[in-house]
Amino acid sequence: MDIVDSVADKNTQRARYRQIRDDFVRNLGDNDRALCFSHIPGLLNMHLQAGTVLAGYIAKGSEADPSRLLAQAHEQGCQIALPHVTSKSAPMRFLRWSPGEPLIAGAFGLMQPDASAEVVRPDVLLVPLVAFDDRLMRLGQGAGHYDRALSLLENSFVVGLGWCIQHAAVLPNDPWDIPLDAMLTEKSWITL
Repeated sequence: MDIVDSVADKNTQRARYRQIRDDFVRNLGDNDRALCFSHIPGLLNMHLQAGTVLAGYIAKGSEADPSRLLAQAHEQGCQIALPHVTSKSAPMRFLRWSPGEPLIAGAFGLMQPDASAEVVRPDVLLVPLVAFDDRLMRLGQGAGHYDRALSLLENSFVVGLGWCIQHAAVLPNDPWDIPLDAMLTEKSWITL
């Protein structure tokens, strides 16, 4: 598949899965919403020891929200990091942050730590996505920030965080796309 076709198809899939995700979250009941991603599952917890650097993100819109997972990991002694992005072309950095500390508005409407926060290297990452497939390939927002960052984070354990309805059998991918090590949905933990 050539790059032009792949990009066009990725954009089509992004639009489709954003709508599916938005509709799903809009129709979630209050009880279901309260339970989703509220406790670290055992298979993820095996990767989190005191001192582990766990990177997460601040959810936007209908993205799966890792905030309670990050808070619980912090209580268990993990160091928490969030992405810091300044532009489409600038590399993503991971900055130390503790739940409850202030955040600032950054590029693309992201809430992130102040640029003066300490840069850290994540051991485990919870990453947002628009869709994922049977090969644990991740379809992101399209700027490539996570793929570029993940290409430099050998030996980090990368977990996609999303809703079960974001699953596709096969998504278009490019040679630079980085597969996930695991996927956590509100219903299951998925590995290959």
